Amino acid sequence: MKKRVVNIGGETIELPDPGKKPLLYLAVGVVLLIVLISSFYTVGADEVGIIQRFGAYVRTTEPGLHLKLPWGIESIKKVKVQRVFKEEFGFRTVRAGVHSEYSSDDFRSESLMLTGDLNSALVEWIVQYRIKDPVAYLFRVRDVEGTIRDVSESVMRQVVGDHSVDEVIILNRKDIALQAQTEMQTLLNDYETGVDIVTVNLQDVNPPLPVQPAFNEVNEARQERERIINEAWKAYNTAIPRARGQAEQVVLEAEGYATNRVNRARGDADRFINVWQEYRKAKDVTRTRFYVETMEEILNKIPNKIVVDEEMKSFLPLLQLKGKEVK
Repeated sequence: MKKRVVNIGGETIELPDPGKKPLLYLAVGVVLLIVLISSFYTVGADEVGIIQRFGAYVRTTEPGLHLKLPWGIESIKKVKVQRVFKEEFGFRTVRAGVHSEYSSDDFRSESLMLTGDLNSALVEWIVQYRIKDPVAYLFRVRDVEGTIRDVSESVMRQVVGDHSVDEVIILNRKDIALQAQTEMQTLLNDYETGVDIVTVNLQDVNPPLPVQPAFNEVNEARQERERIINEAWKAYNTAIPRARGQAEQVVLEAEGYATNRVNRARGDADRFINVWQEYRKAKDVTRTRFYVETMEEILNKIPNKIVVDEEMKSFLPLLQLKGKEVK
């Protein structure tokens, strides 16, 4: 081993020569450190790791701490599979919050569309999507976000073109959004983009600015028409049931009166037949009974009665002596 001579304070001290071994140890340590750093990686809770070996896909790793080959042999790309991404059409959000701020740029090239009845409408919508297949998302399509935007615009223009301006602006907004979501998902699956459309929301749908006053007047007229129609139906629903009830009441009363009259007539006829049959059995007795019953009914209605023997030739009128003493 070589020695070094050092003069310190007039004294000569011999020191061993370390040579190149400490530098070698340091270099080896640095190399090992780089290897360790490039071999371990962490995947977040909302993502997965896509491992590539010399650029080719090898495997997918779940959240946690993992090991891979160092020195660039294996590389990792992390994909947010739990996050919901958003694409805006016809507007841009500068800052989201309680009072969101939107860009003042003109995006009418995205939102101006032709409806099925040859009217124009400014359609603003949002597409929310999630990555369901990270391998397809990374390697099947070069520009997934651009593809989603192109597909969304194409499908939305097609769906809006199949509906009238009233359906787009007021009547069928929810149905249009659902139809657009279904057709977007079908196309994106065919393109193997690896994304899943979560929802499509129509934000603001308005007529172009030059025709908005006229459109508002048309809406007001339609609302007035609907109000008048509703009032007419209200009056109809009030008057018709009342008239029907009255008609049914009259019919029921007539039926009840007819039933009563028929039953009474049948009863009188049955009674007459019964009396006639009894009369045939004993004519004198029946005639006498009828006479007695009739006289009893008539005499009960006369307050003062005078009974005179029919064989009496004359009679002396009596004075009104009631209440007076006869002297």
